[in-house]
Amino acid sequence: MKDTWLGLEGKVAIVTGGASGIGKAIATELVDNGSIVVISDISSDGNKVIEELNKKSHKNMFIKTDITKIDEVKFMIQKTIEVYGKIDILVNNAGINIPRLLVDPKDPNGKYELNEAEFDLMVSINQKGTFLCAQCAAREMLKRKSGVIINITSESGLEGSEGQSCYAGTKGAIYALTRSWAKELGKYGIRVVGVAPGIIEETGLRTNEYEESLAYTRGITVEKLREEYNNSSIPLRRVGKLKEIADLVCYLASDRASYIHGVTYNISGGKSRG
Repeated sequence: MKDTWLGLEGKVAIVTGGASGIGKAIATELVDNGSIVVISDISSDGNKVIEELNKKSHKNMFIKTDITKIDEVKFMIQKTIEVYGKIDILVNNAGINIPRLLVDPKDPNGKYELNEAEFDLMVSINQKGTFLCAQCAAREMLKRKSGVIINITSESGLEGSEGQSCYAGTKGAIYALTRSWAKELGKYGIRVVGVAPGIIEETGLRTNEYEESLAYTRGITVEKLREEYNNSSIPLRRVGKLKEIADLVCYLASDRASYIHGVTYNISGGKSRG
């Protein structure tokens, strides 16, 4: 255990989408700071992550969950309570991004034009899933009048994003949910905060298909898109590190941040539309 300053030892944290990317980094950092982590993910890769985490601490658990299905979310929450007796932290991290244009003048109704199925999928995972997990976890937190809900949104949710309007829209909704839930739950000792990453280092989720789609929607090449990733739009002149996001989440989950509530932290190296 590397650090006791945050006081996260023995805290029980659920991390949705914890089998890869940002979620895996958050789960790892929480364990490194003494927390017990439940990874909730639709991917069975969560088993591998838990094997890694349990080399550090033999208390962590993976529960395969489709967060768009209320029965699976309820099972995940109930299983966590059954095993650990409480939920101190919920990190709503699971999400999906499918770059698409609202309309494509070059190819109307084509491959890169947003369709109803893609819209519904992004809304279902990014918004509905966040709502279901927050509601079920908050019901347990209310019993103890204590807990922290951290919603992972995106810098694009405030700024908008060319070729990612639906994704940005769902993340914008999370900003509003965070503020609203904070007003509802604060009186019961439950804090709600948000974290909004900008461009981060490459993970397994940034596939060739994703980059080709986003480049097409912006009328540029994949090579040009990668140049943007590599600093040109970021005042700090580098992409963010997964660990930097995880560090912020751990701080916000801790009592060191006990008066931080109802706000979303932009962690994007200064990137904005200006």
